[in-house]
Amino acid sequence: MNTNQVLDIFREAGAVLEGHFILTSGLRSPVFLQKARVFMHADKTERLCRALAAKIRAEVPGKIDYVVGPAIGGIIPAYETSRHLGVPAVWVERENGVFRLRRFELEKGARVVIVEDIVTTGLSIRETIDCLRALGAEVVAAACIVDRSAGKTDVGVPLVALAEYEVPAYPVDQLPPELAAIPATKPGSRNI
Repeated sequence: MNTNQVLDIFREAGAVLEGHFILTSGLRSPVFLQKARVFMHADKTERLCRALAAKIRAEVPGKIDYVVGPAIGGIIPAYETSRHLGVPAVWVERENGVFRLRRFELEKGARVVIVEDIVTTGLSIRETIDCLRALGAEVVAAACIVDRSAGKTDVGVPLVALAEYEVPAYPVDQLPPELAAIPATKPGSRNI
């Protein structure tokens, strides 16, 4: 599956939004990919995650013991991708603002792949890596449905992206005038 095919699925689901958005990272963008509109359709989610699992198999050497998703956005793609990889899925969630593996245990040395929905700055993946390494897991790679940085973001481990779709993102003090003229909305889930 290539980037255009991934974006076609997002468009079919009405998930490519235009306006002025405050991204989870705090950056501002004229485009927001509302993956929840995709993930509400099991058939679309299954197609994307099956393709992501195939790409992970092709690019990540060795055995994978677990797929880990950062809550909230990574839970569904992590679960569905793990199904196609034939391994368990678990997730980290914020506790006092820090990712913790609250509901599960991992064996020391467990080889894990983090699966995220959309990557812009990679902060959630890096925070998940910190959590998992502190537990003794070996994070062998991260993967996402869409990499909004088109390969420019360094998450600290190899990043497998089903689609690379560079969308402008600006710090609030560097907004272009046409974006600054539109009221901002924050559809993400970072503070949930």
